[in-house]
Amino acid sequence: FSVGDANRQISDLKFKLVKSEQEVTTLEQNVIRLEGQVSRYKGASENAEKIEDELKVEKRKLQRELRSALDRIDELEASNSHLSKRLEKMKANRNALLAQQ
Repeated sequence: FSVGDANRQISDLKFKLVKSEQEVTTLEQNVIRLEGQVSRYKGASENAEKIEDELKVEKRKLQRELRSALDRIDELEASNSHLSKRLEKMKANRNALLAQQ
């Protein structure tokens, strides 16, 4: 085992140490970047959930309004039918009176 071999091994180990430190730095930077992404995605997710909740409330409100409008349409159609029948009776009575004269 010679001094040259020992120096070469020390040089190799120093190179590997520097390379490992660079990899650690790169990995730490990746962790920081990924944590930032996670934070942004978490914020976007929370915002999306908030919007979803608001949309659900709006949907329920619109469904109530739709049911109310459909009920009102039914009421008006029934009233219209009733009034149309009354009008036909009145016309028939008028025609009968005119025919008697």
